[in-house]
Amino acid sequence: MPLLQARGNLIPYDGQLYHWPRFYPQEQADSYFQRLYQNLTWQQENLFIYGRWLPVPRLMAWYGEPAAHYRYSGVDHPPLPWTPELQTLRLDMQSVCGQSFNSVLANLYRDGRDSMGCHADDEKELGPNPVIASLSFGETRLLRFRHPQSSRRLDIELMHGDLLIMAGELQQHWRHELPKTRRPKQPRINLTFRNIID
Repeated sequence: MPLLQARGNLIPYDGQLYHWPRFYPQEQADSYFQRLYQNLTWQQENLFIYGRWLPVPRLMAWYGEPAAHYRYSGVDHPPLPWTPELQTLRLDMQSVCGQSFNSVLANLYRDGRDSMGCHADDEKELGPNPVIASLSFGETRLLRFRHPQSSRRLDIELMHGDLLIMAGELQQHWRHELPKTRRPKQPRINLTFRNIID
């Protein structure tokens, strides 16, 4: 990831984290948000957590190559075919990261009540040290990283058009979350490009 490494690793230890504010300028980010909001097949899912099925506090969609099945919290996600917008974004992410991605998880946070719980993207399908390219479109939201062993915390405000790259041993040592907020929030779309391995 030569382009992003030149910007400096934000994580002090145990991983790599690169932030590129406004990777897509305003007009281009606006266009992507509208097309993704309208064209992706958003679904309200239920996940098996702590012994019971609970509604996910956001809308989700999974796209990728036919073999890129992803299992998360007891639910198998067969991929939908790439849309033109996602295919173009994937090519951009592959160029920046210098590696291929065969899938993308899309999340739609409708307002401040929608959230993502504290977790690590450490499923076996992603391999031991995955590179994940995360794009944000729409409302600014806080992404929080926690290092359980040291109690270190890092907060990043992700804005419209921002790119965030997670790499190295980050998923082994750090957890991240997108917390709820009482502040009025407009919709936000997050895309995380991944490579599912057999």
